[in-house]
Amino acid sequence: MLFLKDRIDESIEIMQSLEPSEGYYLAFSGGKDSVVLYAMAQAASVKFDAHYSITSADPPELVRFIKIHYVPEVQMERPKKTMWEIIPDRLMPPTRLVRYCCLLLKEGGGEGRVVLTGVKKSDSMKRRTVVVRSCRKNGKVVVNPLLNWVDEEIWEYIRSEKLPYCELYDQGFKRIGCIGCPMAGPKGQREQFARWPKYRSAYIRAFEKMLIRRTERGLKTTWKTGEEVMSWWLKESSNPARHDGKEETMSEKIMVGIVKGDNSQGTRLGDTPK
Repeated sequence: MLFLKDRIDESIEIMQSLEPSEGYYLAFSGGKDSVVLYAMAQAASVKFDAHYSITSADPPELVRFIKIHYVPEVQMERPKKTMWEIIPDRLMPPTRLVRYCCLLLKEGGGEGRVVLTGVKKSDSMKRRTVVVRSCRKNGKVVVNPLLNWVDEEIWEYIRSEKLPYCELYDQGFKRIGCIGCPMAGPKGQREQFARWPKYRSAYIRAFEKMLIRRTERGLKTTWKTGEEVMSWWLKESSNPARHDGKEETMSEKIMVGIVKGDNSQGTRLGDTPK
């Protein structure tokens, strides 16, 4: 607990020293790190408004947890387009290399604001993260006050302060995000779809619409059905985008240059799998 006190003091000092006059935009995911981030912001007595970005592929248990414990203090932000609309627009499934879903559904909030996130260096050895970074494109300044925390310290703080957390952690989940997220890996994706089969069906329907869009644009593919796309996505079959049997990554590279669609029409919270 003594070492944890150093982490707490460091996080509070960061938030207090960088506090903007209009207050922070706190990006709340409902995960364990966000729970601690929210508590740290309160402990630091800094001004902030918290926001949860609804993706339409959210675990129902996570949404219920946020509504019970954090709404209305945390604002539930509706997406301009759902996951099921974005996939056909982007002409390919989201992948570990091309995470357009995160860009469009999770990272769009807080433009022109100073944003608090629960990002930690320990989340990924490949993640080049600093305490403060700025983005010229959207005018955001991102502050990561939990940067040096590790999972053990996160859980120690949650338990010592008796903070609420999502039940999915007690059911074996190590990370909580969108259902079907490629970052969970094929095994993790399959486990999620076994638990929430309606979301698997929703992805397949989106893939079917995606194939129609690809055909309309004259894009070659040997995918015939949404099920075939799903099989490739879960690494149950080789990539059909090439015809020489080699793994194809070019389609992913092409999608790095995301073409912005018409996001003028908002969507409803009810636009989730039936």
